[in-house]
Amino acid sequence: MDLEPVWLTLELAGVTTAILMLVGIPLAWWLAHRSGWVGALVGSVVALPLVLPPTVLGFYLLVALGPHGPLGLLTDAAGFGTLAFTFPGLVVGSVIYSLPFVVQPVQAAFEAIGRQPLEAAATLRAAPLDRFFTVALPLARPGILTGATLGFAHTVGEFGVVLMIGGNIPGQTKVLSLAIYDYVENLQYHEANLLSGGMLVFSLLVLLLLRLIAPRQAGLRP
Repeated sequence: MDLEPVWLTLELAGVTTAILMLVGIPLAWWLAHRSGWVGALVGSVVALPLVLPPTVLGFYLLVALGPHGPLGLLTDAAGFGTLAFTFPGLVVGSVIYSLPFVVQPVQAAFEAIGRQPLEAAATLRAAPLDRFFTVALPLARPGILTGATLGFAHTVGEFGVVLMIGGNIPGQTKVLSLAIYDYVENLQYHEANLLSGGMLVFSLLVLLLLRLIAPRQAGLRP
């Protein structure tokens, strides 16, 4: 059995999760402290992948990343070529598709902190950046852990978006979910069963992690 899709999937999920942490945490902080229609609009755009069919999102990303799309023209002008059917293109699509799975739990964690800890730090002359790194981030650690776990797991199981953007190219964009699809198409049920069983165990471990570790981090359990 070819294990290359497994390593490619882990690489994609790792890179995507790292980018999601860099983008999602500041965005969640901004959304947690932003009210009005601007915040509602941005929050709705971030949450759009939750309700949008993956093939629809993948189609529009393919158009945007293609040679005539705005992102494709931009990356081509920068000397990177077009990102459609490439690993970097998969990363872009995965970040957008998994963004709500990171932003929403982190935003909820920031909102749960409330104003009192931050105001107490302000009375001790802590600058806004100090309050964010020394007060908000440590208190929001359970939400950040949940977001990172969900973002990684969601990227591992992605199918529709990666098929539309990546095109199922062996060694470049053929990830685990696409490999299972190929095995089933070729009636290789034994190989498909092995990979699907691995995904089942992985998903169960993710849920177990969220149920056990996150509450301990939050101090809800001894």
